[in-house]
Formats: sequence, structure tokens, C-alpha cells
Amino acid sequence: YRAHLPGAGIFRCSITGLGFRVKSAVIVTYRYAPWNQYLSESDMDKWMCAGPLFHIEVQPGVVQEVHLPHYICLAEGVNTTQCFIVHYKSGEKILERPTRLMAFSAVLENPTFSLLGVLWRKLFFSLNSFPMHALVLIFQQLSAARTTLHLYLIPDDNSVKQAIEEEEMKWNAKLIPKPPPFNPLFFGCVYWVTSTKSVEVTPETFLPFCYKSPKEHQFFIEIYIRDMEDEIDLLMTDTRNNATIWKALVRSGDINVPVSFSNTVSGATFMKKHKTELCSRMRQLCTILLHLRDANIINSDEEEEVQREETSQRRNRVLLELTEKKGRKAQEQLYQILRLKDPYLIADLEN
Repeated sequence: YRAHLPGAGIFRCSITGLGFRVKSAVIVTYRYAPWNQYLSESDMDKWMCAGPLFHIEVQPGVVQEVHLPHYICLAEGVNTTQCFIVHYKSGEKILERPTRLMAFSAVLENPTFSLLGVLWRKLFFSLNSFPMHALVLIFQQLSAARTTLHLYLIPDDNSVKQAIEEEEMKWNAKLIPKPPPFNPLFFGCVYWVTSTKSVEVTPETFLPFCYKSPKEHQFFIEIYIRDMEDEIDLLMTDTRNNATIWKALVRSGDINVPVSFSNTVSGATFMKKHKTELCSRMRQLCTILLHLRDANIINSDEEEEVQREETSQRRNRVLLELTEKKGRKAQEQLYQILRLKDPYLIADLEN
């Protein structure tokens, strides 16, 4: 990511959660880095990843504070003395205490930049005493028979969430947005997924809650619904005490129907038919451009060409015309990105 911060103030990235307090205008570039390339097995025995690891580049002396996102729930009276910010410089690991801890970020004043992330020191028998903010992600497999869902349970880490979204997009999937668990969860615990209706769960109904690097294969369960009625209740309970920690209603309106529609209407056809509406209603352009660039559909010069336009409607139009010139593959890719990032818009236009 590259952000141009126009002047003094506090800025936060809506995609990654990373924040900066700067004293003047500056350009910041940053990307996710995988923890498992920098933490050894012995490190993992002593430390717990508590948020994404970032590689940050910025002009020295301009950033007064960096706000690094974390997913530890501080409302539970957690011992915050075990929180550290780690730097990796020339292969050396340097630990610093944060200047202060906020609900969703650790703040470091007058930082120097390299690889930065939040770590929590493990104490004896303390792993499952750290309450974590968590997410439940549900994806519908659009190419699968009838209604097939993938359900993930992950810490509230945008780097992991983004990696899952990108992988699911390759499988032609659609995100079904649902609320997070009611309460913080605990690493090392196992949660049981059930339904009030008859569904088939593979490989089993139990999900472990743990951290896995974005580069690793994430745990999920597959839920197969043979006959989708008006709605299906999904529940998740704590195997230690049978307490319900999450509940969601999957309605027929959440599901893309029918599968044959996806097979007969191409992405190119959809983009052409709804071009006018997409120009005025398409959002999250920065994220869409990032996905298109990662898929080698557009290059950095073309991304800048889109971003130079003064209004969001003009930027959307330039992007749509650019993908149209590149052909059906580019339009299909943009269509799949929109299905993932803005499913409600696509559903509204398809209906």
C-alpha cells in the first residue's frame, strides 16, 4: 500500500488498521509480512503474535507515532505488561514497550521503521487466558452443487482475513457478511459448529481457534445444505462449557441463486449491462485496484491513471473502460472482486 498523507494529523488505513501521527505531509508505503519467516520455533514457544507484522517505509523524522493494530481484548483486565513491539533490523530482533495501549492498537512514539508488529509474552499456563477479538467468515462456493459454505474462525487480523478472501476468490466464492462472536475467544480452545436444520459438515464440526500465518493454509469447515429453505441457523459453542459464543441466520436472500445464473451470465455481460450503476455506486476502489494489480490485470501506471481522476464517479468510469479494453478475462476478474468486496451491491444489481 502507498498512502499520501497531506499534512500534520492522525491518519488510519481503513484496510489494514495501521495508523500514523505525522507532523507534515509525507508518503508512506507499507505491506504485510509473514510472522513465520521471522519467528523461530523457540520464539513461538515464548511469544504470541497479537496482530499483523508490517514492513513500513517512510521519510525519517516525520512520523511522531505509529499505531500498530492488535486483537487482544483489553476489556477483560488483561496483564498489559506482557505486550511488546518488535523490530527486525538487519536480522536482529529488538523489543520495545509500547508508549500506550489502546483498544485495538499499540502506540509507539518517535518510531524508527523496518519490520514492526505486536507480540505478547506467553506466561506459564497463560495462553488460553488471553481474550481475543475474533471473526467468523462465511463464503458461498458459487461453482459447487446446491449450497456449499466455507466457515472460518480467525483472530481479528486483517492480514489473515485478506489472505482468506484472496484464496476464496480463486475458488469462485462470495463472502456472506455476518457479525463476529458475542464475546472474546481464547487461543487453544475448540469451538463446535452446529445448525438447527439438517446440514452436512466436513471434515468435522469442531474448529480450533488459533493463529496461522497468512501464508499458511487456514482451518475451515465445509457446510453443505441440500435443501435451502427460507433460513438456516448456524451456532458456535465453547466445548469447555457449552456456552453459545456465536449465532447467525443464513437466509435464502444471502445466497446467490440459482447456480445456473452464474453459468449463463458472464462477468463481461454483467459489467456491460450495469456500467451506469457501477459508475455511481462502486466503492472500495483502492482495494479493488490492489486486487487487480495483484492479479496482473492492471499495472501501476494504469492504477495511477485511475486515481488521478477528481471524482469517484470518474475514477469508476475510467476503471470500467480500462478493463473493457483489456477483454473478457479482465472484466470477469473485476466482477469476481466486486462479488467478494461488495456482495450487497452485486446482489441488488443482479436482482
